[in-house]
Amino acid sequence: MKTISTFFLGLALTLCAYATSANTPLKHQDLGALRQVAHQFLKTQTVDLPGKVTVEVGSIEPRLKLSPCVSPTAFLLKNSQAWGKTTVGIRCDAPDAWSIYVPANIKVHGEYLAAARSLPRGHVIQKSDLMLDSGELTALPAKTLNRPEQALGSVVAISLHPGAPIRQDALRIRRAVKQGQIVRLLSTGPGFSITSEGKAQNNATAGQFVRVRTNSGQIISGIAHADGVVRVTY
Repeated sequence: MKTISTFFLGLALTLCAYATSANTPLKHQDLGALRQVAHQFLKTQTVDLPGKVTVEVGSIEPRLKLSPCVSPTAFLLKNSQAWGKTTVGIRCDAPDAWSIYVPANIKVHGEYLAAARSLPRGHVIQKSDLMLDSGELTALPAKTLNRPEQALGSVVAISLHPGAPIRQDALRIRRAVKQGQIVRLLSTGPGFSITSEGKAQNNATAGQFVRVRTNSGQIISGIAHADGVVRVTY
C-alpha cells in the first residue's frame, strides 16, 4: 500500500510540474515565429507582381535573445522594395520595445520584352521587332519592359542584340510633331472636313495635344499624329 501511495504521489508531482511548465510564459521570443511574420508580410507585399513569386526569408542569429512580443510587426526599410534581395524589419512595441532586421530574397519568374532581331540605334520599333521571353525578372536590368505597347513607336537609343531585354532607358519617345514644324491640320466635324497648314508651337508625341498657329495667325489645339498630321475635332 505504501508503494502505491508513493507512486501516485510522484505522478501527481510530475503532472503538477508539467502543468506549471506549460503555463509558464516564454522567456525569449520564438525566432521561427518572427521569420513567419516576415514571410507573410512579403507575400502580401508581392501579391500584385506579375509572374510566379517565390519568397525566401533568411535566418535570424540563433543566439539573439529577445523578450516575447505580443504583436510583432514587419516593415520595409526606407528606399527598400519587395523585389530581389531586400531586408525586412520587425519591430515590437509591447511589452518591451525592440527591432531586428532580417535578410530576404524575392524571386519573380515571368515574361519580359526582348528584341526579336538586331535593333540599331535610331530604329523605330515595330511589332515584328519584339518578342516575349521568360526568365527571372529580378535578375534583369532595372526598368525592363514586359508589354509590346510600352515600346511600339519608340526610337532605339542604344543598339540592341537579338534576345536582349528591352529597357525603358534604352528607348526614347518618337516625336510626332516638333516645335516650328509645318504640320497638316485636319479639321473635322458634323458634315465637313477641312485640310490646311500651320506651324507647331510645341513638341508632341503621337496622341498628345499640340498647339498650331494657322496662316491667319489663329492658335488651334489638336491631337498630334504620325507624319506631321494634327487632327482637330469640332
